[in-house]
Amino acid sequence: MSAFPLRASPTWPEADAARYRAAGLWTGETFGAFLAARAARFGPRTAVIGSAGERWSYAELDERAGALAQGFAALGIAPGDRVVVQLPNIPAYVEVVFGLWRVGALPVFALPAHRRSELEAFAAAAEATAIVTVERCAGFDHGALARDVAAAVPSVAHVILAGELDALRSPERRVLWEPCASAVAFLQLSGGTTGTPKLIPRTHDDYLYSVRESAAICGFTPESVYLCALPVAHNFPMSSPGILGVLHAGGTVVLAPSGDPRTAFALIARERVSVTALVPPLLLAWLEARASDGSDDLSSLELLQVGGARLAPEAARRVGPAFGCRLQQVFGMAEGLVNYTRLDDVEDVVVGTQGRPISDDFDEVRVVDDLGSDVEDGALGHLLTRGPYTIRGYYGDADPGSFTADGFYRTGDVVRRLPSGHLVVEGRAKDQINRGGEKIAPDEVEDHLLAHPSVHDAAVVGVPDTRLGERSCAVIVARREHAAPTAAELRRFLRERGVAAFKVPDRVEVVAAFPQTGVGKVSRRELRAALAASLTPTVKEPA
Repeated sequence: MSAFPLRASPTWPEADAARYRAAGLWTGETFGAFLAARAARFGPRTAVIGSAGERWSYAELDERAGALAQGFAALGIAPGDRVVVQLPNIPAYVEVVFGLWRVGALPVFALPAHRRSELEAFAAAAEATAIVTVERCAGFDHGALARDVAAAVPSVAHVILAGELDALRSPERRVLWEPCASAVAFLQLSGGTTGTPKLIPRTHDDYLYSVRESAAICGFTPESVYLCALPVAHNFPMSSPGILGVLHAGGTVVLAPSGDPRTAFALIARERVSVTALVPPLLLAWLEARASDGSDDLSSLELLQVGGARLAPEAARRVGPAFGCRLQQVFGMAEGLVNYTRLDDVEDVVVGTQGRPISDDFDEVRVVDDLGSDVEDGALGHLLTRGPYTIRGYYGDADPGSFTADGFYRTGDVVRRLPSGHLVVEGRAKDQINRGGEKIAPDEVEDHLLAHPSVHDAAVVGVPDTRLGERSCAVIVARREHAAPTAAELRRFLRERGVAAFKVPDRVEVVAAFPQTGVGKVSRRELRAALAASLTPTVKEPA
């Protein structure tokens, strides 16, 4: 077993766990058994396609993961060991994580965009024994980064590069340790954009329930061909339904080295991709590219999922005409709760909401006011949730304040719940702007700004003000080949759309692009920091 025991984290009360098992939600399947079962069922079918032409069947993937697991064991990686995995969208990612699961180790999922401060923090907090990475990616020396982290974190004994995996494989077939399905399977990173992400302990039982149900909701079958255009280690493209949902259903995963339209469109056409998933800024780039050049054959695309952040209705309405496919909105979090618009939802629901939870019977959702009292449907409030795949605490019980005494997770999202159960996300609680006591939800104003024909993307942030505490600043990116609208033009446009005067931005800034997080979300933290450094404390009233 691991020389560094897994730190205890809050878990589901036994009564709840028993209820989930009795209902068939938690089946006792582990990730080690997951791949073997799919290989037995779908053996010759293509499981994974790489951008460089790699094509592995289910049987080949299972064989590669098994040989790698034996190599990991021979190296000294033991059941319960935590291993930081920082790999781009390459086939090796899939065989590595399944190889680690088969040896009983726990992947700690890092993104390629993470650098030393984050990687060192993850490795130290998890007491990782190894780091698996690539030598170089996108011009960055990941091998050197991993070696620096290993030198700084005493628990890290091995740095394993993707180019060394073939030499690590072992033909030996010893029986490897099989964990209990209720045990922690891996550590994921919280999706927050402020500070160092916390470690999220996910179990085999809870995560695979989410994967199975997500695949069913989204209609995945052995004929599904999924383009992974987002960083594969992120929760959305991994399990909502993501690559794991595809593998569960017997479909094919196509790994894109990046999500840029030129690369992605070529892979969709070449591999006849039927479904993919994007975050809103990337969708906007795809829409722009499609409008300027519609020559790529994207006729195989049936479903385009958008999640990771709220999608403005104005952008949502453009998906069908641009790509000839259905839109599905996905709203979830690595801590658990996932919401989907359903394939049979009417257009207004698909365009105007972020879906409803996976389980009508077992996902518990509360929308509460600032004092913690439940609000009526349609009213704005803070989202709280608990259920069969939502954690009850972070690894090592970090940040216990994120959970109520009775186990509800405080998501930090401000939402409205419709009588149908669908959620409309109005933003993050910390993103709300308090302008002299008037609360402004940035997403609402951004929706209106995106309706302007010259605006490609928009973010509304609060900036310090000596009189009102905060004023609002709209930061926009103009559409390609359009002149940037003036501040006066945008204010007039918003007033004509009936926006309240206090919500009309006090200032307008035009930028070439937004700073983004590792998964492509707009980083309002960086926007605020840049604006606070460049703007005078007091902003004049709009003309």
